[in-house]
Amino acid sequence: MAKYESKSLRNVAFIGHGGTGKTSLCESLLFVTGKTDRQGRVDDNSSSMDYEPEEQKRHISISSAVNFFDWEKHKINIIDTPGDSNFAYDTRNCLRVVDAAVVVIDAVSGVEFQTEKVWEYADDYSLPRIVMINRMDRERADFNKAVESVKSRLGKKTTPLFLPIGKEDSFTGLIDLLNMKALIFGDAKGTYKTEDIPADMKDAAAGYRETMIEDIAESDEGLMDKYLEAGELTSDELKSGLKKGVASGGLIPVICGSASRNIGIIPLAELIVGCLPSPADRGVVYGKKPGTDEAEERLPEETAPFSGLVFKTIADPYAGKLTLFRVYSGSIMTSDANFYNMTRKINERFGSIFFLEGKTQKTAEAVIPGDIAAVAKLKETATGDTICNEKAPIIYEKVAPPPTIMSFSIEPRSRGDEEKIVSSINRLIEEDPTLTFHRNDQTHEMIISGMGQVHIEVTVEKMKRKFGVEVNLKTPKVPYLETIKGKTNVQGRYKKQSGGRGQFGDCWLDIEPLPRGTGFEFADKIVGGVIPGQYRPAVEKGIVEAMLEGVLAGYPTVDIKVSLVDGSYHTVDSSEMAFKIAGSMGFKKGILACQPTLLEPIVNIDIEIPDEYMGDVIGDLNSRRGRVLGMDSKGSHQIIKGQVPLAEILKYAPDLRSMTSGRGTFTYEHSHYEEVPPFIAEKIIAESKKEEA
Repeated sequence: MAKYESKSLRNVAFIGHGGTGKTSLCESLLFVTGKTDRQGRVDDNSSSMDYEPEEQKRHISISSAVNFFDWEKHKINIIDTPGDSNFAYDTRNCLRVVDAAVVVIDAVSGVEFQTEKVWEYADDYSLPRIVMINRMDRERADFNKAVESVKSRLGKKTTPLFLPIGKEDSFTGLIDLLNMKALIFGDAKGTYKTEDIPADMKDAAAGYRETMIEDIAESDEGLMDKYLEAGELTSDELKSGLKKGVASGGLIPVICGSASRNIGIIPLAELIVGCLPSPADRGVVYGKKPGTDEAEERLPEETAPFSGLVFKTIADPYAGKLTLFRVYSGSIMTSDANFYNMTRKINERFGSIFFLEGKTQKTAEAVIPGDIAAVAKLKETATGDTICNEKAPIIYEKVAPPPTIMSFSIEPRSRGDEEKIVSSINRLIEEDPTLTFHRNDQTHEMIISGMGQVHIEVTVEKMKRKFGVEVNLKTPKVPYLETIKGKTNVQGRYKKQSGGRGQFGDCWLDIEPLPRGTGFEFADKIVGGVIPGQYRPAVEKGIVEAMLEGVLAGYPTVDIKVSLVDGSYHTVDSSEMAFKIAGSMGFKKGILACQPTLLEPIVNIDIEIPDEYMGDVIGDLNSRRGRVLGMDSKGSHQIIKGQVPLAEILKYAPDLRSMTSGRGTFTYEHSHYEEVPPFIAEKIIAESKKEEA
C-alpha cells in the first residue's frame, strides 16, 4: 500500500440510529472504490463489517468495525458503529478517536432517537459532519422531510449539496448543486454519467443553489463581502468556503443516495476527501501531564514523540487480545517493538502492527499520526489506555463507561463451570467495559450487569461461542433485609447432658432497634462474674451468626442493638460453644417478640425522556411505588429524578423503551433501605417459605 502523509488521511465514523443502513453504506464505499470485488450485504450475512455471528443472527451492528479504502490519493479509515443504545459506549469510544462523522439518516423515518444521542457525542468532540440521507429508493422516502427533521430535531443549519432525481423506485440520480449538473446512475458499480438538469427541476435546483451559496458565504467573512458585492462566487471559492464551514461546525452538508443501489456513493467519497479535515487539519491534540491537571500538547507530526489512545479491545480465544489504537503523534516504524502504557505505567512489547479490514488484517509497515491500527497479544493494555514514548509522557482523556441499567443472575448449565464462567466473563469485560460482574454475598448469586437485555443476551452467546461456556439467565433475587420495630428482654439458655461432661450456657439479652443504616451493636453490660469474661464474646458470635438468616424470610437482620445484661454458668459444663448456642437461641426467640419486618432496597433513578412521554412515564413510575423528587430540562428532553424500589425496576429497560418508542434512557444507583408494605411483605415471606420447602 502507498505511504500516505497525515494530510492525506481521513478518519470517519458512520453514526446514526439502528437500521439506517450504516453498514450497507460502508460496504458500498468499499465496493465502489475497488477495495472489495463483491459487495457485502447485511441481509445475506456476506458483510465484511458485520461479521460476528451475533450480528448476523440479529442483522444489526453490535460491535464497531474498522476498514479503509483509497480514493483520489487519500486513505480513508472508516468505522462502522452500532446504532443500538445497548452498544452506544462502543460508538462513543470510536467518536473519541476520529476526525469527522457521516451521520446516516433513513429517508422514511428521518432523525430518530439514537441519532440524537450520537449527535450529542459528536458535539462533545467538536466533530465536523456530513449528513447522508440514505435509502432514497424506499417506499415513502422523502428527502425534504428528512432534511427538515435534522433542522427541527438536531437544531442545526443543514446545507443540501445534492438533490434527488426521482423518488422511491424511480430514484435514479442526483443534482450536483455545486456544479449544477445531473448525475445519472446506471450500473451496479456506482458510476454515473453527467447530464443537464431535467427541465422540471431547474427552478428547484436554482433555489437550493442560492441558499447553498448564502450558507457557504456566511461561514467566511471575506466570502460574504464578495458575495454581497458580486452576487456570485467561483467554484474554487465555494469549495474553499465549504471546507472551512464544515471544519468550524457552522455548515452541515447534506447528500442523499441509496447504499443498496450504489447511488450517491462516489459523490460521498469525493465529499469525504474534499470537505472533511485530515488529522493535520485538526491540529494540536491536548492531553495532560501525568499526575497533574496541567495541559500537554502534541502536534500530529512524525517528528513529535509517539503517543496514541486505545479505543477498542477484541477478545479472541485463539489469537488472543487484539488492541485497536489511534496514533496522535509520532510514528511506529518497525515490528517487534515496544511502547509505554502511561495509564498502567508499564512497557508493552508487540510483534506486528495491522491495519484492520473488517474481520481480516493487513500487515502495516509503519503507522503515522492520524492512523488507526491494531496490535495483538498485549498483556495489560486495555480500552481507554494512553500509549506513548516513556521519555515524553502524556495522558489522553478516556471515555468513562456509563452505569449499567439491567442485571441478570447467571447459573451454569454444567456443574463445576463456575470458574470458567468467571474467567470468560472477565475476558469479555476487557472487550466491553460496560459489562460488570460480581457475586452477591447476600443472595449467593453470580450477577452480570449491562446496558439492556440484548446486551446481556449477546454476551451470553459470545461466552458459548468463544469459550464454550453455557449458562442460564434468571431475574436476580432482590437483596431484602430484616429488622425490628420493638424491644424485648429474653433469655437464651442451652443445656445438654449426655453422659460425661455436659454443655451449659445461660444469658439474658436486651434487644432493641437502631436507626436505619446503623448495622449492629453489641453491648456487654455484665456486672460481676455471672458470666466469665472468656464466654461473653461467644455470645456475640452466636448472635452475629444468627443475624445472617432472619426469622421472617431468611434475609440478613440489621439495625439492631443487643445488650448482654445477665446470665449464669456452670464451672464444669460451660464452654464457649455453649454460650455461642445460647446467644443464638436467645436472639432468634427475642426477634419474634420485637415486631420483625422486611426492608427493601430503594434506588435513586434519573429518567431522560422527550417531553411528550412525561405523563406516561410519571404514571408508570407511580404504579411501581416510585415517587418523583424533581425535574430538570435538557434541550427538548426532561429528566425525571425520583426514587423507586429496586424490585420494581429489574426489567425497567425494555418497559421504558416500549413506553417511549426507544427514546427514553435511565440510570440508577442505590440510595437506602425502607420498610416493605405489609401486603407485599406477605407475598415475599410466602415465596421464601415455599422455596425453602
